[in-house]
Amino acid sequence: MCSITLSAVLPKLRPPPCPTQVNCQEASTLQLWVLYIALLLTSLGTGGIRPCVVTFAADQFDMTKAQTDSGSWNFFNWYYFCMGMASLTALTVVVYIQDNVSWGWGLGVPTIVMGISIVAFVLGSRLYRKIKPGGSPFVRVTQVITAAVKKRNAVMPKDPQLLYENKELDAAISINGRLLHSNQFKWLDHAAIVTGSDINESNQPNLWRLATVHRIEELKSIIRMLPIWAATILLVASHSHLGSFTIQQARSMDRHLSPSFQIPPASMSIFSTLTVLIGLPLYERLFVPVARRFTGNPVGITCLQRMGIGFVINILATIASGFIEIRRKTAAAQHNLLDQPTAVIPITVFWLLPQYCLHGLAEVFMSVGHLEFLYDQSPESMRSTAAALFWIAIAMGNYISTLMVSLVHQYTGKNRNWLPDRNLNRGRLENYYWLVTAIQVINLIYYVICAWHYTYKPINEQIETESSDEDLESADQNGKVSNFLEADDKVNKELELVKN
Repeated sequence: MCSITLSAVLPKLRPPPCPTQVNCQEASTLQLWVLYIALLLTSLGTGGIRPCVVTFAADQFDMTKAQTDSGSWNFFNWYYFCMGMASLTALTVVVYIQDNVSWGWGLGVPTIVMGISIVAFVLGSRLYRKIKPGGSPFVRVTQVITAAVKKRNAVMPKDPQLLYENKELDAAISINGRLLHSNQFKWLDHAAIVTGSDINESNQPNLWRLATVHRIEELKSIIRMLPIWAATILLVASHSHLGSFTIQQARSMDRHLSPSFQIPPASMSIFSTLTVLIGLPLYERLFVPVARRFTGNPVGITCLQRMGIGFVINILATIASGFIEIRRKTAAAQHNLLDQPTAVIPITVFWLLPQYCLHGLAEVFMSVGHLEFLYDQSPESMRSTAAALFWIAIAMGNYISTLMVSLVHQYTGKNRNWLPDRNLNRGRLENYYWLVTAIQVINLIYYVICAWHYTYKPINEQIETESSDEDLESADQNGKVSNFLEADDKVNKELELVKN
């Protein structure tokens, strides 16, 4: 943030202003390198913060299924609500400063706020609930795959209870419960077949030859999630035009709220953010209770159903974008402004409102549902990794959107290019929206198939029950412990037989 602020403040680190947007001086190699390094540092910092902040915040609460199914509140709704408030501030206060004061102050204010947030985070560190690291999940995944490959020809026992389990070994990565054996991807189960050389004399397993059922199920959970996750990439690609073409459209339309004030084009996405801020409380307080009556589900609908609704709404938003572009160009033609790309077309910018609101509503269902799905269905030791997938999908979606725009621009001709370089009025942006709509429909069909066949992770949660009678509570806990000990004794006996 400091680097990018300096690039906006120091004249030597940026090209001169060009208000006419004609024959502008391009940035020098040095200026571009300063900008790219600043963006790279921003990306590295963001990559460290975003995947961890949501999981770290969730760790401060009881996120077991019994608690989340109570329906009292949804952590991810309120987390996303707070993110929306931050976006609202950025799209109003910060953008206004950038447009009306300077880019130096427009970037300097977020830099100062970022510094304050670091101080606040450090000062509150004593209050946090911190879960101890349980080792690298990537190493465990590699060990499971390696063990499965080495034992690919081993005979699988008919009873899955004979597969290797070690509660003590998995204690640090199964605080909220151990994953149970599932019948999917059975070839990975070979990693849990015990042979004579897998356990040394001190009863310690060679983890590159033997994996526990819990560790195998960790990998299975990630594999099951990937097809659902992949469907969100094209969804992101389909609405990335909100940060490009829609801003160009807004710049060519009447943005006045009063004779002396007009909305900055980049602030138009405030309406998506406002829809999210309004939609999240309504979803939790209105939609969930109504849906609960029909589905019987304590949380109203499942994460996958919530995401599916978001997919459908996003398709409707893209269709709306196409019709709105047709209306904008019709107004430009009526006033003979098709060949004047810098002219303001006498049509209110609020024509863009439906697509912004629909995209915001889709975000209420899709984005929050996706984040909750990744957190809930990932192994507890891989939740930061799963949260990272959320942001990786956004990054990949934006890259794919760039690729789509480049290909459309390259192969739609020079005379009536769908996405022209300078004059959007002479383009065919609506055709691009129809193309994106078709891709989204295909993606929705793919998602429905994946969601229909998805199997939720099997887990045996360890829930501590509260009781006013301490003896009953103690007996209940002892019963749980004895059940685990009996299971471990059974496994140990089988191991002894194998070793003998």
